[in-house]
Amino acid sequence: MIEGFHGQPWAQDQRLEMIDFLAGRGMNTFVYSPKDDPKLRDEWRAAYDQSELERLGELVDRCGAAGMSLTWCISPGLSVRYSHPDDIATLTTKIASVLALGVRHIGLFFDDIPPRLQFEQDRATYAGLEEAQISLANTVLASLPAEADLIVCPTEYWGRGDEDSLAQLGGGLDPRVDLFWTGPAVCSAALDLADAEVFTLTARRPPTYWDNYPVNDLSMNYDLHIGPYGRRDPELWRSSKGIIANAMELFEASKIPLATIADYLRDPAGYEPEASWQRAIRDVVGEADTEAFMLFADNVRISCLSAQEAPFVEEAMSTARFELNHGDRAAGLEGLDSLADRMLRAADHLLHGPVTNRQLIDEVRPWLVGFEIGAKAVRRMADLAAAGRLDEDGPAELAPFLIKLRRARVRVFGDFMERTLSVLSGTLFPPGKVPSEERVDP
Repeated sequence: MIEGFHGQPWAQDQRLEMIDFLAGRGMNTFVYSPKDDPKLRDEWRAAYDQSELERLGELVDRCGAAGMSLTWCISPGLSVRYSHPDDIATLTTKIASVLALGVRHIGLFFDDIPPRLQFEQDRATYAGLEEAQISLANTVLASLPAEADLIVCPTEYWGRGDEDSLAQLGGGLDPRVDLFWTGPAVCSAALDLADAEVFTLTARRPPTYWDNYPVNDLSMNYDLHIGPYGRRDPELWRSSKGIIANAMELFEASKIPLATIADYLRDPAGYEPEASWQRAIRDVVGEADTEAFMLFADNVRISCLSAQEAPFVEEAMSTARFELNHGDRAAGLEGLDSLADRMLRAADHLLHGPVTNRQLIDEVRPWLVGFEIGAKAVRRMADLAAAGRLDEDGPAELAPFLIKLRRARVRVFGDFMERTLSVLSGTLFPPGKVPSEERVDP
């Protein structure tokens, strides 16, 4: 796992807890590289003070006790002068301070930087960015002790795997240097053996996958990525060094998908996503809250790995509406009523009742509030349908729920609930129109 997201880095006690959590599920690597740790990126030249070194040493010790390894990574690419001896000396000196703590795995990251050389001296020295990065990486490797190793994240870190820049890196980097790769996309819908083999031929070494799941930073922060791991080839191990999963800023919530990733990594051929997911939720949420949380979690599945929106709720509502309009009206009313009750009980329990993992509930509260809005909307639909007033009063009664969902600015139910409410309230508010403020609160 990598702590490599944009956002507030985890607290030290969270990292220590996560190391134990991952080790207990058979993972073997913790990568320390939060994007917003200034001394790893924007202020990479600044030396660590004694307290910072002690915290890193604590991570090294915890990893060692748990049977894991710590990979420490630095990202100098925004401002490094590749050809300047002072910058090279500063970088290798800082790495040496970490090696002194017992770290034996170093990462040199060039991701998310301008795709060109920025200093005139570098442009005069190197033919291009790849040549400069090859030179720096090989110099860093030469400065490491024999028992240490180096992994590089290139500036062009995703694609088909046959890119010219990747071929240039592969041809120039010391064969002992590993390369990170996110797959066909920054957040890849699938990783398969064929793509890994293309990369391996191009880069002259197998990829180490930096898998951007469950991370939900930047433009993805309206999604809650707690669904099960999936769409990873069970044979991927044949042509890759491994998978490093990028976690969310949401510490407790990350544990659910990470537990499923651990199950895949331990037994790719036997991995069953749904069974793994149910175990992970039970372990992280607590037995007493599992049923309610499962109902909620089923409505926040959507991610780069899954196009599923809200499978249970969508099926139940679609069936009920069909019965109401074309089949057994009593069955339709019963189905809608039962669904509303289940959703409301789950939302009330998780938001207002006693729960085992309070920190988790606090982290996912915005999505739980959206789930509760949807539950109340279904309750109103059920009541209107029972009174025979859904067609007549649905527009005025249900439009406020649609607006509340949109204003929540989180994605719950995928687009299904909004589509349903838009249809039922569309006669009142034409496209682009918004109801007046006094009509918004259900």
